[in-house]
Amino acid sequence: MARSGPTGAVEGDSADGDWEYRPVQLPGDVSRMTAAVRLAIQAEFGGWELSRVRLYPGGVRKVVLRRRRSSRMLPELSV
Repeated sequence: MARSGPTGAVEGDSADGDWEYRPVQLPGDVSRMTAAVRLAIQAEFGGWELSRVRLYPGGVRKVVLRRRRSSRMLPELSV
C-alpha cells in the first residue's frame, strides 16, 4: 500500500486538470478476485474509478485509479 503524506495525498498521487490519479501496483500472487475486491473498496469509499490496468509478465498488475477533484481539494483563490 502507498503511504499518506501530510496533506492526505498518497505518495505517487498526481493531478491533471479536473482529475486526480492514484497508481496502485498489485503483486502477481494476488488473485483476480482479491484484486477486484481491493479496487472495489477504493471505489466505494474513496470515490475512485478505474482508469487503466496493465498486466505484466509474472502477473503483476499496475492499475491507475482516477477521481474528479473536489472543490475542497483545489487551492483557494486570493482576492
